[in-house]
Amino acid sequence: MKTLTSPSDISRADLELVLAVRAQASLSGAALQLDMAPPAVTKRLAALEARLGQKLFLRTTRRISVTAEGEIVCQRASALLQGFRDLESQLRERQHEPTGRIRLASTFGFGRLWLGPALALFQQHHPQLVIQLELTEQLPDLAEQGFDGAVWLWSVNSVQAAKWVSRRLAQNQRVLVAAPDYLRRNGSPKTPQELEQHDCLVVRENGQASGQFDHWRLRRQSDKRGLEEQTSVRVKGRLSSNSGEMARDWCLSGHGILLRSLWDIAPQLAEGKLQRVLPAWSMPQADVAWLAPYRAEVPRRIRLLIDYLVAHFATEPWKAAAKTKP
Repeated sequence: MKTLTSPSDISRADLELVLAVRAQASLSGAALQLDMAPPAVTKRLAALEARLGQKLFLRTTRRISVTAEGEIVCQRASALLQGFRDLESQLRERQHEPTGRIRLASTFGFGRLWLGPALALFQQHHPQLVIQLELTEQLPDLAEQGFDGAVWLWSVNSVQAAKWVSRRLAQNQRVLVAAPDYLRRNGSPKTPQELEQHDCLVVRENGQASGQFDHWRLRRQSDKRGLEEQTSVRVKGRLSSNSGEMARDWCLSGHGILLRSLWDIAPQLAEGKLQRVLPAWSMPQADVAWLAPYRAEVPRRIRLLIDYLVAHFATEPWKAAAKTKP
């Protein structure tokens, strides 16, 4: 009798089974997820472990935990199942209007103000698509959590660049602003160093209590040849928050000078509720970018979305909004 030990003997149903068991940490939970009888799940898992000659899960009376070998199988299963879904989607999209689900992540501020409206227009052009947008302040593990991509304020380092595929959508200029009332009471700084004498509103991002958030690194074009001048200022103030929206509200109420992305404060600048401070100076860019897990074949619906976002944000629409008067 032939012994089944080759990886080619592992079926798509087997891959779905191991992922369900890991996700639910129980055979009964996996059975419910897969709409199977619990004895059938137990039997299939035992048969799979016998074929592989490896224990994929450790069983106790209370729970099931994945082994090191099981984790390897689960990681490969995620990639292989995504490949199946991509292939099926591409075959459907060759004959029909793009269909299927696009699951995206973005930050609360940019996602609500700019990405959300853009996605609504894109979906109107492709009514067979279902778009799910999750707003979060922490960049998810896109592949592990099943996201097709993210629109993020991105500063690439070597580790991140190796993990994600990225494409710039727009520049993100961070500028200094204050309420007219604050400037009337305290005057406007003439140089970056004078910021040290002002109340500055610090945003402590990513939920961290410490960091160099009170060091503002500023730059400007110093002459017609395009040479750049840079400086660093350590600011201080009595108000700080991990919420950019909270800091913006404080700024609007006249409590200090804020360094904030232009896309976030464009409406307030247009209405005159905020004014630029040291307008020649801004902070180095943290561009708006498309991020995605690497795929050998990108589904057509995702390619269409990326091209749309590149065209939509090419003009940096918040710049025009900041100049528009009501």
